[in-house]
Amino acid sequence: MLGKWQVLVVHKHMHVLRRGTGCSTTPTVPHSIPPFPVVRPTPDREASPDRRRRSPPQAHPGACRSLIGRRGSATGFFEPINGACEKGCACRFLVHKQWKLEEELDGWLGAAGLTKSPDVRAVIAPHAGYSYSGRCAAYAFGNIDPTNISRVFLLGPSHHYYTPKCALTRATVYSTPIGDLPVDQEVIEELSATGKFEFMDLRVDEAEHSMEMHLPYLSKVFQGHTVKVVPILVGALSSQSEAMFGQLLSKYVDDPNNFFSVSSDFCHWGSRFNYTYYEKKHGAIHKSIEALDRMGMEIIETGDPVAFKQYLQEYENTICGRHPISVFLHMLKHCSTKIKIGFVRYEQSSQCKNMRDSSVSYASAAAKVDASGEEENKD
Repeated sequence: MLGKWQVLVVHKHMHVLRRGTGCSTTPTVPHSIPPFPVVRPTPDREASPDRRRRSPPQAHPGACRSLIGRRGSATGFFEPINGACEKGCACRFLVHKQWKLEEELDGWLGAAGLTKSPDVRAVIAPHAGYSYSGRCAAYAFGNIDPTNISRVFLLGPSHHYYTPKCALTRATVYSTPIGDLPVDQEVIEELSATGKFEFMDLRVDEAEHSMEMHLPYLSKVFQGHTVKVVPILVGALSSQSEAMFGQLLSKYVDDPNNFFSVSSDFCHWGSRFNYTYYEKKHGAIHKSIEALDRMGMEIIETGDPVAFKQYLQEYENTICGRHPISVFLHMLKHCSTKIKIGFVRYEQSSQCKNMRDSSVSYASAAAKVDASGEEENKD
């Protein structure tokens, strides 16, 4: 009999990943980890704007900061907390009963009350546990009109595995409680032939939750439609690599049958994340966090990857999907189709009021074909 957390099943011979068969118990804290060095708090725990100037701790660029502590684990996996997770597998935040999962997704999508649009070509959505970010994510996935889409590119950050490149899956199918999502082998081979990508081990694939948390929503939205997925794990890329991968992938944006699902949470705030940036002019800490996030969201909406990079360098906001977002911005910069990003929802896991608190921010965006931009091109 399965416990509260069902371990991800990998059928290596068939190369099938059974994704999203996880927990029916709410964990004590949201699951999302910024996979990069961030600023340590000062000893007096007083937050100040110049906190970002302090030298970050020396750590491997791909190292995870565990939200609940690794107790010596070098892998970045969670240790068991209140029976919530088993060491050696990624934390799963999905109920394993199909009917229950579909009921939750239907509820959130219905509450969002969005009109599906064929002009929506991409979304940015969070990847924390559904009890924390499921509602917010619905405001992204609820925009999708699946009618003409036959392929979904998934761009997610790597929380546990360090690579300076982008990695492709070896799996042929991602299986969720709602349905199977076959991997587009033709596109995988096409990308591999460029010599720019590596392949991730199945163990890396099964451990990573950033793309996994998008799969049930995609399965739900595309029920009754034939669609394949192209999962791309985005590593700790340099600015040059972000631009290179963005240009390489940009041609796929111009195909209206392609869709893009970009995975990212926003600010991870608190001493457990070694990030306590706070500007008192905004009032409460959670208001300062929101102001910081919205500054980044507004820059992302401009579509300027250079401005986004400058923002990250200036404030060091712990946006774990900063590399996938940057690659996506470069894709939009180089493609022929004019696409405009617009954020539609913002939430926080909790409202921080003192320096002992912590929170993770979630934001959802839809990227639509810019009709005004298309008209300008015709002129």
